[in-house]
Amino acid sequence: MPESKPIPALLRAVRTRRPQLLQQLEQLVCAESPTDDKPAVDAAGTLTAGWFQPAGATLRRHRQKAFGDLLELRFPARGVPKSAPPVMLLGHLDTVWPAGTLKRMPFRLARSRAYGPGVLDMKAGVVMALHAMETLQATGMSHPPVIVLLNSEEEVGSPVSRPVTEKLAQGCRAVFVLEPAQGPQGAYKTARKGVGDYTLRVTGVAAHSGVDFAKGHSAVLELARLLLRVAEFTDLKTGLTVNPGVIRGGTRVNVVAAAAEADVDVRIARSRDAARIERMFRALRPTDRACTLTITGGLNRPPMERTPAIAQLFHQAKALAAGLGIALEEASTGGGSDGNFTAALGIPTLDGMGACGEGAHADHESIELDSLVPRTALLAAMIHNLSVGGSPR
Repeated sequence: MPESKPIPALLRAVRTRRPQLLQQLEQLVCAESPTDDKPAVDAAGTLTAGWFQPAGATLRRHRQKAFGDLLELRFPARGVPKSAPPVMLLGHLDTVWPAGTLKRMPFRLARSRAYGPGVLDMKAGVVMALHAMETLQATGMSHPPVIVLLNSEEEVGSPVSRPVTEKLAQGCRAVFVLEPAQGPQGAYKTARKGVGDYTLRVTGVAAHSGVDFAKGHSAVLELARLLLRVAEFTDLKTGLTVNPGVIRGGTRVNVVAAAAEADVDVRIARSRDAARIERMFRALRPTDRACTLTITGGLNRPPMERTPAIAQLFHQAKALAAGLGIALEEASTGGGSDGNFTAALGIPTLDGMGACGEGAHADHESIELDSLVPRTALLAAMIHNLSVGGSPR
């Protein structure tokens, strides 16, 4: 069972840190860091590393060319053998918001909430990780080695950070993902759908729609026929959904379209459906033999499936949360995160351990201020718990 004695001490310690936590949250939100702006993401990373290193972390910066650098921050074990397997705190510094968003969405505190671009997804989670570790250091409580990995391009599928995440996670005892909690109840996430994207490109034969209509072979019509078949791939009973989200094609209204394409979003709840959906896409063929079809893409995030080890980890969190007055719930979600990668490796992973709030990726993005202190204390308690026999394996 989780140890209950540290809970009051952790809560008191985090409560004294609240002003600093809010100050650093404002600084990080104001350090705008859109994924496609490497200098901006690196500046946010430098700011963040400057907080973690005085707290006792050693820094390794994984240099990247196209995206911001990845930050690997390591805290040594306290009160347990140095060789103990570490716990990973996993997050990202990039946001979906373009530079200059602060002019119309400034950081502000209002009605017990903090607003601003990226405040929920997921700069609050980064600051919570910092203060959870500083609280453990200040109170002298034991904890295993801790790896804080902050990626720079999660919002576009983690194309360069995935190998680093998977390599570091291999030796970890558990992974705590600092993404926002789920829904108004602030549930931890014990399952996520896998995510994929496919692009269907059709090449037809152009012709004048009035003079040579019969000589044309419309890529637009052929794509429409294909998308009707793609829509039939959806299987709600198994959690498999297929959504043609963007269509492009044609040049002018009086031209039989020579080219058309569609971007299709795919979500799967079960890893065994990955091969099935791949086969269905690759089996597509044009009805009009004068048209050609090219298919690119595939699954880029495996599903995070709820395993017994993940369930056990959640039940430990639920018991600790009760001592903080939190009625913690669990949830599954159709969205993906870097936690999908670690869970697919068999590493017990809890997601949604960041802030409670609403409006991720929306103009009203915000967090609940009253939840920051107890949720940060809960994160610290979970890290400490792994040093006192709370093994998820």
